Amino acid sequence: MSENLLSKINNPTDLRQLDENQLGQVAQELRDFIIDIVSRKEGHLGASLGVVELTIALHYVFNTPDDLLVWDVGHQAYGHKILTERKNIFHTNRELGGISGFPKRTESIYDTFGVGHSSTSISAALGMAIASNIKGETEKCHIAVIGDASIASGMAFEGLNHAGVTDANILVILNDNAIGIDPSVGALKNYLTAVKEGKNHKQNNIIKSLNFDYSGPIDGHDMKVLIQELERLKKIKGPKFLHIITTKGKGLQLAEEDQVKYHAPGKFDKNTGAIHPKSEENLPPKFQDVFGLSLVELAQQNQKIVGITPAMPSGSSMKFMMEAFPERAFDVGIAEQHAVTLAAGMATQGMIVFCNIYSTFLQRAYDQVIHDVALQNLPVIFCLDRAGLVGEDGATHHGVFDIAYLSCIPNMIVHAPMNEIELRNILYTAQLGLNNPIAIRYPRGRGVVVDWKKPFQKIDIGKAFQLKKGSKIALLSTGTIGNNVIKALSEIENSNLFSHYHFPFVKPLDKNLLHEICLNYQQIITFENGVISGGFGSLVDSFTSEDNYSIPIKKIGVPDYFIEHGTVNELQTECGFNVETLKSYFETFS
Repeated sequence: MSENLLSKINNPTDLRQLDENQLGQVAQELRDFIIDIVSRKEGHLGASLGVVELTIALHYVFNTPDDLLVWDVGHQAYGHKILTERKNIFHTNRELGGISGFPKRTESIYDTFGVGHSSTSISAALGMAIASNIKGETEKCHIAVIGDASIASGMAFEGLNHAGVTDANILVILNDNAIGIDPSVGALKNYLTAVKEGKNHKQNNIIKSLNFDYSGPIDGHDMKVLIQELERLKKIKGPKFLHIITTKGKGLQLAEEDQVKYHAPGKFDKNTGAIHPKSEENLPPKFQDVFGLSLVELAQQNQKIVGITPAMPSGSSMKFMMEAFPERAFDVGIAEQHAVTLAAGMATQGMIVFCNIYSTFLQRAYDQVIHDVALQNLPVIFCLDRAGLVGEDGATHHGVFDIAYLSCIPNMIVHAPMNEIELRNILYTAQLGLNNPIAIRYPRGRGVVVDWKKPFQKIDIGKAFQLKKGSKIALLSTGTIGNNVIKALSEIENSNLFSHYHFPFVKPLDKNLLHEICLNYQQIITFENGVISGGFGSLVDSFTSEDNYSIPIKKIGVPDYFIEHGTVNELQTECGFNVETLKSYFETFS
């Protein structure tokens, strides 16, 4: 049996000592290593398996870290991490205090740019390349690896458009596997398919017309061809573009066959790929499914309802609407800005538009929310999945800023349901017809109500209500974090001190109830699964100061620094609002 080569590789310098004919063995060992760890520890799988050969070839041919390698999104960077001095700690991937699931500048000199959201790689690598030219480092290479779903995003085109009129030494590698998290969509995807199938005329090349030296498509799993082409391109100056064809999940049959499920499959059998089943009996539903299934119910009754998602049909459960009403539900690809303005355009024509975007991704369309929706007071219904702390994806994906960045926008209603039934009812209320845009924020994962499919009921906009009566201290919560407060209060002996109020509407705030609270309690404590700076507690604080109340306010939420990765409970503990921490805190009052 041949010796294990990967065990001797700690960094790319070690890799470059090998003969080229040994790299196929390294690829097999690297795949096995990734499969072994991810099968036990969970994480993103398919994307990294698809670029094993490319990862090895890039570090073999280019002089990393002096040559700068930028991965787009970073789902596919596990092999890169293992080859760049993190093999022995890779088992800590996505764990509290462990390495990040995405490239991160503070983690390694080989991670040249921090990523997690798509379509940043070309602009970043171009910025590096132009800086190298200014510094006189004209021999330095700059490589951006981007997928076919990410390159369809507007920002990627902006980067290509600029790069094409520079002499920057940049190589853009298109990793084309026809899938992002869900299958890629759009006219560009159709163009790339035609190129792959040899049906596109050579002179009809989008990339060449942008002044790039285009080559490909080539087989991204053929190590010899890859290295040969990378060696050739290394010697060519200016903007270059290499189109490679790969298979997401390569090397694990089930992952190749079901690329959506094996993007991040959870725990599985490393030999067969079979995913370990999780019992879902008698569990509350996922919020995304409550959204998706309720939307279909509403769409059956209301012909004006349409759904839009930017490349997240599975993750947001918009897929249910797309299956039931394909002509009224749209996956627009990784294009959040377009999604928001498309929704605005539809709303001008009387459509009732549910625009479903992860909270962290709506950040990418902030101007469109203000300029195209709120300024024109168009009643678009934003459904913000993954609001609050999301867990192991970490700082790039936490949806903790939305209350702060949306509540300052005129005309915007901001709602945070406490459970699945309230989510259903606000979806129902919104489609009855509102005079303003509304953002509905709800978390990743499961809710608290098993029997959630109740008849729809209309919600009064701007109303908050009391959940529990107490004597001294008013606890004000918004959204699902209220369930932590309820549970903590049920397990302490001094709970008679606390009144608990649920504020589903962060905007407009229920000022009548706030007046009542300020007159009847000695202290207010606010709770939110979002940033304290500019958040729900800050709005309550502003209300009390503007109305000259002297009642002290304590704000509990996400502190003013970026929260890293870990389980949701671990991160809530860090922020001080998991159940056990709240119990200990409440017990200090007398």
